[in-house]
Amino acid sequence: MITGLTVIIPASNEAGQIGACLAALLGSGPMRSPVQVVVVANGCRDDTAAIARAAIPQADAQSWDMVVIERAAGGKPDALNAGDAAARHPARLYLDADVTVSPGLLPQMAAVLARPAATYASGALRITGQGRIACAYARIWARVPFMAQGVPGCGLFAVNAAGRARWGLFPAIIADDTYVRLHFAPAERIAVPAPYDWPVAEGFAALTRVRRRQNRGVAQIGAQFPNLPPRDGTPPLGLNGLLRLALRDPAGFAVYAGVAAATRLPAPDTGWSRGR
Repeated sequence: MITGLTVIIPASNEAGQIGACLAALLGSGPMRSPVQVVVVANGCRDDTAAIARAAIPQADAQSWDMVVIERAAGGKPDALNAGDAAARHPARLYLDADVTVSPGLLPQMAAVLARPAATYASGALRITGQGRIACAYARIWARVPFMAQGVPGCGLFAVNAAGRARWGLFPAIIADDTYVRLHFAPAERIAVPAPYDWPVAEGFAALTRVRRRQNRGVAQIGAQFPNLPPRDGTPPLGLNGLLRLALRDPAGFAVYAGVAAATRLPAPDTGWSRGR
């Protein structure tokens, strides 16, 4: 059974990314099910909302429903909740505004989410970066077990109706993707073969800020929702894994290890940052 799909895109000051994100999304292959796109421009001080609205005629031309919601307040969890409140279809795909999907991803996701059993899905993650530091970091990060063997859902994850029923509102947390993923056992997580591109921060300092915030997000979930981390199921990297990574790509490993070490140094919380 094919059901409709709502794509929710929270976007805070994403004028430089939202156009490419929507162009890729609207360039998806033919859809057998109805699609709704909800862009939630939250706390924006740029042209994010206007750029998103410029894509509405293209959505209309292919019989997709698209709406842009503007919220004065920032905060990703509240933006996700606003998107859910506006959603018309039971299956939901949550998409970061700096992610670009490949043409076949949306049809494949819709087909997987038609399963009656609770399902969490994402695509084949391609970690991208600009500049030598970001690219070196991305090469190693893509090979750690969490990324290479699981369904991490970084920047793009989806659930069907039975899956969405497993939690209510998004809580005020940092790692919304981890929070949702851990509501599903490993066997309930499905990766479709179509890829999508997810960029890392640019520069050593930005990578360290983002990695530090990611670590805080994981720790926050462990503290507030202690029943969730045991569902992770990711195999540990281990010493042998570290050695293999270092021997395979010494330059990349040096950057990756350096960022990991830098996150252990004390630093103030400057808020979320992609490092652009």
